[in-house]
Amino acid sequence: MSDKLIEIEGLTKVFYTDEVETHALSGVHLSISRGEYLAMSGPSGCGKSTLLSILGLLDTPTAGRYLLNDKSVENLSFSERSRIRNQEIGFIFQSFNLIGDLTVEENVELPLTYRAGMSATERKKRVKDALERVNMAHRMRHYPAQLSGGQQQRVAVARALAGSPSILLADEPTGNLDSKNGEAVMHLLSDLHREGSTICMVTHDPRFAKHAEREVHLFDGKVVSEEDLKKLTAEVGA
Repeated sequence: MSDKLIEIEGLTKVFYTDEVETHALSGVHLSISRGEYLAMSGPSGCGKSTLLSILGLLDTPTAGRYLLNDKSVENLSFSERSRIRNQEIGFIFQSFNLIGDLTVEENVELPLTYRAGMSATERKKRVKDALERVNMAHRMRHYPAQLSGGQQQRVAVARALAGSPSILLADEPTGNLDSKNGEAVMHLLSDLHREGSTICMVTHDPRFAKHAEREVHLFDGKVVSEEDLKKLTAEVGA
């Protein structure tokens, strides 16, 4: 098995609406190594979230290759994508996406209930371990509405961790948080990375991008250098 967890080559994504073609991604090449912490940044509408959706098997590319764990995954069936997504990928969303009428424990456990052959005992152990890792085990019986935004995001991180995914995909994980809670979540992700987690984060905030080992810049659906991004952004703003 190679040290490359993800490799994408020539990835494109075109959306068609009312005879209009929107090229969200235009030939993206990218690799992510096991244990790496990568930040994807760029202006609004540059294709960051589209690329993250494809990496997370929530969407499919129009063209190009996507290898996950050395396996081609760009043309899988819906059920195969769902199975691999459940086993390999942990999602952390800007809006937390917790279910209001489930407890913290139940929210974290929910994705594990779709794992064939996993016993209830194993599920409970994983939930407890994940909540302890984010310092939220003492809130196990609480509901999302009883938690602060920062605490809800910690629970969302625990939910992503519980399945022992190959990679954590974080889409603007600090977007709904104040600066103090945002920094706390970023430190949590850094701790998880030091413990061995592979993380790919989308952020528009350059302060938070600096927490990652490597930063990839997108502009108009392409990966560009930091220097080119500054030039292109300046041209748009002129």
